[in-house]
Amino acid sequence: MKKWFIPLIIIALIVYGIYNRAVGFNNTAVEYEATAKTAWSNVESSYQRRNDLIGNLVKTVQGAADFERNTLTEVIEARAKATSVTIDPTNITPENLAAFQQAQSGLSGALSKLLVTVERYPELKANQNFLDLQNQLEGTENRINVARDRFNESVNTYDIFTKKFPNSVLAGWFGFDEMARYKANAGSENAPDIDFDFN
Repeated sequence: MKKWFIPLIIIALIVYGIYNRAVGFNNTAVEYEATAKTAWSNVESSYQRRNDLIGNLVKTVQGAADFERNTLTEVIEARAKATSVTIDPTNITPENLAAFQQAQSGLSGALSKLLVTVERYPELKANQNFLDLQNQLEGTENRINVARDRFNESVNTYDIFTKKFPNSVLAGWFGFDEMARYKANAGSENAPDIDFDFN
C-alpha cells in the first residue's frame, strides 16, 4: 500500500467528522430557532387576543353614557400604540423586544385604570357582557404569561446550544446570533404599596 494512502484516509475521516458535526449543529440550531420563533408567535397571538377583547370591552363601556371619557381615551390610545409595535420573528433583538414590552405595559396600565374606574359604575358591574369580557381578559392575561414563559424557555434552549463550545464557533460561521428574552418591566420586582384606607 502506498505511504500517502493512510494519511489521505485519516484526513478524509477528519473532514467527514467535521462535516457531520457542522451539519448536525446546523440542523439542531435551526430546529431550536424555529421553536423559539413559534413560541414568539404564540406570545403575539395571546396579545392579539387581549387586544381583541379590549376592543369589545371598550364598546361595552362606551354604552355607559356618563363614563369618564378620559380613561376610555387612554385605553384606546394605548391599544393603538400596542398594536402598532410588532416584531419580526427573524429579528428578535433586545431593542425590538424592549419597545414591544413598553407598548404592552402601557396598555396594561391603561386597562388596569379602566377596570378600577368601572368600580364606580354599578350598571357596568351588573352588565353580564362586561363581566364575561372581564373574565375572558383575566384568562387571557394568564395565557400571555404562560406564552412568555414558554418563549423564554425555548430561547434559553437555543442560546445554551449555540453558546457552548464548539457550537459557539459553528454558530458564528452559520450566523446563529443570541436571541433576546422577554424580561420583567423595570420595578416589577418591588411589591406595590397598597393603601386600603378609603376615607
